[in-house]
Amino acid sequence: MTKSDPFPPPPVSLRASTAGLLPALGILVLCVWSTPAAADFRLCNNTSSRVGIALGYKDAEGWTTEGWWNVSSHACETLLRGTLIARYYYIYALDYDHGGEWSGQAFMCSRDKEFTIRGTDNCLARGFDRTGFFEIDTGDQRAWTVQLTDSGEQGPQRVPQGSFPGLPSPAGGTTPGVPGLTPGALPGRKP
Repeated sequence: MTKSDPFPPPPVSLRASTAGLLPALGILVLCVWSTPAAADFRLCNNTSSRVGIALGYKDAEGWTTEGWWNVSSHACETLLRGTLIARYYYIYALDYDHGGEWSGQAFMCSRDKEFTIRGTDNCLARGFDRTGFFEIDTGDQRAWTVQLTDSGEQGPQRVPQGSFPGLPSPAGGTTPGVPGLTPGALPGRKP
């Protein structure tokens, strides 16, 4: 009679598969860890209100405006995924809870319902609204995050509906990308 081992070695096939698993797991962890961060265009709503967001940008096919993203208070949303395709982006935002807007002098087309609109010319004649967006200069970065804030904080500020302190009449304005549209054209502060 032979004495049996209290802890017999595992079968050879199990030992071989376990030995191959550890290096593979190490390579997987290294690949995930070394993956570059996502290059996206994001917007963070740092206010106490829910906001609606419209976005304008120029791609290979020309100007496009899109909306609406609904962003909860103190939340962020990715508006465009992937590496940025332009230097300048344009934002228009509405405060759903307290009224007011984040707007500017770069006029583009929008509408009340969900939309994707090609072109910025003849908005009214094409059945769209003509809306003043504010400009974001990403400085040719691969990714960018816009921070919407309440008045008195850093970042684009909310302007009460129909009021543009320090800015020309909303009937005027410039076309996106026209020289002379400066960061000073960003919305004023809430009184």
